Amino acid sequence: MNDSDEPLAPDELGHRVAEVFDLVGPLYRRALRKLEQGEPAEGASVGVRSVLDLLRLSEPMTVPQMARVLALSRQFVQRMVNDATARGWTEVTPNPAHQRSSLIRLTEEGRAAIAAIRAREQALNQQVGGHLTDAELTACTKVLREMLKLFEQAETDPE
Repeated sequence: MNDSDEPLAPDELGHRVAEVFDLVGPLYRRALRKLEQGEPAEGASVGVRSVLDLLRLSEPMTVPQMARVLALSRQFVQRMVNDATARGWTEVTPNPAHQRSSLIRLTEEGRAAIAAIRAREQALNQQVGGHLTDAELTACTKVLREMLKLFEQAETDPE
């Protein structure tokens, strides 16, 4: 094992990254289940929550743009947008750049819904133990971003 600040050799790196994946999968599934337990309170599925949060960060967007960012099918994202629109959380507006691909925006009700969801998530996140430091969380996010880059590249590379 390499405890220094030196980069790992590729073989060791592969094994250590696999350890991260072994943790990320169960963490992701458990987090989704926990979020879905709060769904009756806000009425948002995990998919709708993802759309609302993305629009909170960078609205307006088209469904294809959202699908690319979320790495989900356009059909799934369209269903989530339809659900959010039916609840009054998003609205469809004309897109001056593309007549057939409307822009999706949050409504005030949508902003309130995602704020309530994020507040509940924040309260849960504050319960994480381990006396984690800023440096540890910074290192963790760096690792996950680097892992994500590999798969973002794989999605855009021709086969």
